[in-house]
Order: sequence, then C-alpha cells, then structure tokens
Amino acid sequence: MHQRNLGSTGIAIAPLVFGGNVFGWTADTARSFELLDRFVEKGLNFIDSADVYSAWAPGNKGGESEEVIGQWLKSRGCRERVVISTKVGMWEARKGLSARNIEQAVDESLRRLNTDYIDVYFAHIDDENTSLEESLTAFDRLVSSGKVRALGASNYGAVRLAQALQVAGEKQVSPYQVIQPLYNLYDRKEYEQTLEPLAERNNLGVIVYFALASGFLSGKYKDIDQIRNTPRERMLGKYFNPRGMSILDALQTVAKETGASPAQISLAWLLHKQSVTAPIVSATSTVQLDELIGSFDIKLTESSMKLLDQASDS
Repeated sequence: MHQRNLGSTGIAIAPLVFGGNVFGWTADTARSFELLDRFVEKGLNFIDSADVYSAWAPGNKGGESEEVIGQWLKSRGCRERVVISTKVGMWEARKGLSARNIEQAVDESLRRLNTDYIDVYFAHIDDENTSLEESLTAFDRLVSSGKVRALGASNYGAVRLAQALQVAGEKQVSPYQVIQPLYNLYDRKEYEQTLEPLAERNNLGVIVYFALASGFLSGKYKDIDQIRNTPRERMLGKYFNPRGMSILDALQTVAKETGASPAQISLAWLLHKQSVTAPIVSATSTVQLDELIGSFDIKLTESSMKLLDQASDS
C-alpha cells in the first residue's frame, strides 16, 4: 500500500490509522488480535492508543488498550513493522503535562506496550497549568533518550500550538511534529480556518480523529428518531440539523454514483484533502474494518468533491 510521510518525522505510514480505543473495551483481547492481524495483513501499519483508553468503561481502570496492543506485539513479534502512538495528559491517574508526570507516564506506557520505544508520543490535552517550556523540555528528554521518536499534540488550538512551536524553537528542544485534531465532513471550520494553515507552514503530520463524526457520517442513522432516548443521542443529536441532513443527502448521492458506502465516501473525502496524512478509524469486526479499508480504492471526481464541500459548507 502506498505510504505517506508523517510530516517531518521521517516516519512513513499507510493512510489509515487504527484507533485503539476499542481494545479491551468493545473488542476483547481475542477480537482485538483478530482486528490487528487483519489490519497489518492489508498493508496498514499505524496503531493509535492512549494511556486513558478505556478508563471510562465499567470495570476498567485505564491502560487496557496499551496492554492489549503490547500483548499482540509480543505474540506476533512484529514491532518493527508497525508504528505505535500513545498519549499522556488526559487520564486522571496521569493528569496533565508536568515534567514529572510525563516521565512517569511514558515508562508505564512502554511497559504496557511491551516495547522500548514509542513512535509518536502525543500530549493528549493542552495543559495550561504547566508551562510549555516545562512540558516540551520533558518531552525532548524522551526523544534524546530514545524512548520516543517524534512528538505530537492532540486537542491543541492554533494559538497555543503556534506558541508551542515557537517555544521549542527558542529553547532548541524537539517540537511537535504531528497534530491530532477533530476533523471530518461535518466538523470543518476550526481545522480549516486555523490549524490547517499552521500545519502546512510547519510541515506537520495530521492524523484526524472522529473521522466519521462518531458514526453520523456512516449514514446508518437516517433521522434522530432512530437514536431517540438512547446513549447515542447524546453523541449524535447535534448533527441532526439541516446542515447535517444536507451532508447525508450528498453522501447518499455520491455513494449511489460510486457504489461505495457513505462511510467509505466520508473517509475518501478526507483522503483527498492534501493536508491530511491519515484519518483514525475504529472497528469491532473484520467486516467493518474491511469496509473502511475499502475507502482507499475510491477516487472521488471533482464534481463529487464539490458536492460534498458545498453540502457541508451550507
């Protein structure tokens, strides 16, 4: 599979990232192994996790996703074939980006992942209670020691990200080279107006989350009545407005023209965006995963891209 450069990191990745939030939660260990096996069998190589995954699930405490990935890496002996990212800062047990917290958290993640290095280590949040200099200096020590290959920032606004890049330059420490923002066919404004120009100027790798808007862009739900009084209503209810319905209509139109599913079209739209290195996707079955991987084969015409852009601009 054709790989893309992850910004200026020197790391090459296939243009789809497996979101590890499901491991140890909605996918048990056996199912997670099955999914990871299929993922690499298809030529994909980037697996994303976080220390907080999946502390929110009943009976879990956090770290479960990393543990499953670590067991799989040890079982398959394929560490050099895959790119692994994880994150620090959001988990209550390891909250924030103080130097002490970062240094303790990385060692715990390395242990759970059964590896001696992390390819991309993300600040999961922007910790405004800790100076950028303190956090970046701590991250730089991880790069210098070989524990981490490259640094990333998730959930940073453009102003703070620009400040972080400036501080890294002034202090001559390792900068953030990858960002992980919210971006999809519905959620466009913040990334396109503020983060995208910054990413392009600084040659940042861009790995986007919620690529399918929590499932809304899959086209599975036709109206809000399908999810009324269910847990999904809290996550998806905001999308069922005239603009959201216009997007679904456009997805259905392009899907009929191409023979692809709305989910595939939504991912293909992202893959056609020059600034996006890869979207993150999650799956709990190989059938679902195969469908998402099928988005690589879809070539959207200029008219299809225009239709989707106009629907989501409205």
